[in-house]
Amino acid sequence: MLDYEKLIDFVHRNLILTKIYKNEDMKNHTTFKTGGPADLMIKPGNISELQAVMKYIIKERTPYIVLGHGSNILVSDKGIREVVLKVEDNLNNIQVIGEKIVAEAGALLTDVSFQAQKHGLSGFEFACGIPGTIGGAVVMNAGAYGGEMKGVLEEVQVLTRDGEIRTRKVNELKLGYRTSIIQNNGDIVLKAALSLKKGDKNEIKKLMDELTIRREQNQPLEYPSAGSIFKRPEGYFTGKLIQDAKLSGYQIGGAQISTKHAGFIINKNNATTTDILNIIKHVQEEVKKIFNVDLETEVRFIGEK
Repeated sequence: MLDYEKLIDFVHRNLILTKIYKNEDMKNHTTFKTGGPADLMIKPGNISELQAVMKYIIKERTPYIVLGHGSNILVSDKGIREVVLKVEDNLNNIQVIGEKIVAEAGALLTDVSFQAQKHGLSGFEFACGIPGTIGGAVVMNAGAYGGEMKGVLEEVQVLTRDGEIRTRKVNELKLGYRTSIIQNNGDIVLKAALSLKKGDKNEIKKLMDELTIRREQNQPLEYPSAGSIFKRPEGYFTGKLIQDAKLSGYQIGGAQISTKHAGFIINKNNATTTDILNIIKHVQEEVKKIFNVDLETEVRFIGEK
């Protein structure tokens, strides 16, 4: 374990709203509900305090990772040795300005979509059931049911790896299928501005209700998971590939390929991250062997190997 006492002392002396947690159980911070403890977790109280923490971390060259809702993350069973910056609970303000929504990185996509509906703004209905935050959605260019962040995003405010706050227009982000430049350049998303269109509140709600029903019918929402595990290979549907490989229901330990949607791996019964990783490896090997298709994961592994 790294010596974090100087960092802890800095936070206690200088930051009022920021909270620190030692040996924090990561099962409580990912939608998969797996993983070991993080040596140190910091929940910044606001953007200015996050910037202060980052400047200290940069100066001291302290290793860190950034976490939102934990919906596209697999945490090592051995835990995390870096500082975890949890950008969610206190950085979730949502503002509606005309036909624009400005949401802080920790705002849940479900909350933003409901605010859009409440104010009669259309274009963000696709996100109403995605289990993640605005920050994570920008980083991954999240999407569903024909919509994606790229189609509504106007600009983002980021904290750079130098600790400076910058605004980046959408065309600077190189948004692609489940990818963006932010995955590699070290930026931390602080806020996102979404450009929406005026619509009928009832029609917007109707579409959101329809998408919710489709999710409930087709996805194993009753179990912890990270949504779709694999990216969609060009020309194929991932769930069908896995199902046609006769892997639906395949189980290792407490983890299982969902019988409801083969593109999902679920934590059926106290699964470990190792269980899930072993299923991922087996699926990739079988689909490659049978169909000669390479499956790339959407989920990101973090922590001690």
